[in-house]
Amino acid sequence: MSRLLVEIQCLPSPPGTPDDRHAHVELAIAEIQRSGLPYEVGALGTTVEGEADEVWALLRRAHEACLATRAESAVSLIKGHQAAPGDTPGIHDLVAGFRE
Repeated sequence: MSRLLVEIQCLPSPPGTPDDRHAHVELAIAEIQRSGLPYEVGALGTTVEGEADEVWALLRRAHEACLATRAESAVSLIKGHQAAPGDTPGIHDLVAGFRE
């Protein structure tokens, strides 16, 4: 199977509720956390890796999670890397040199 490394940035409008400024975004992240796939939350997006079919399905669920909480609209920006089997680096491979 082919592995996929993707960063998703969910941009719901509005991003949250009056009580929780980022409620809609946090539900997208919670969907990623529940997936069991390796992920890393960043300041402007979340990186996730796994088998391509699992990751694509997860990206859809994360996007739709924003709308399930009554966001008026949502835009999701996706950057991905997919290579030959065994060739796609993982999240930790790419950031290890920048971590203390």
